[in-house]
Amino acid sequence: MSIDRFILKKLDSCEEMHTRLNLVRLFQIRIYKAQTAEETLLSHSYGRLEHE
Repeated sequence: MSIDRFILKKLDSCEEMHTRLNLVRLFQIRIYKAQTAEETLLSHSYGRLEHE
């Protein structure tokens, strides 16, 4: 099971508010890191196209 599915599964079953908030924060961090990595990859790909 991927970490994202694990987080979503835990969020679905978790009743403790502090734990839920931490899971949401963890998910937000993972989304931010994925967006940053995607933007970096796209900017590098775009840069290579400009030089061709």
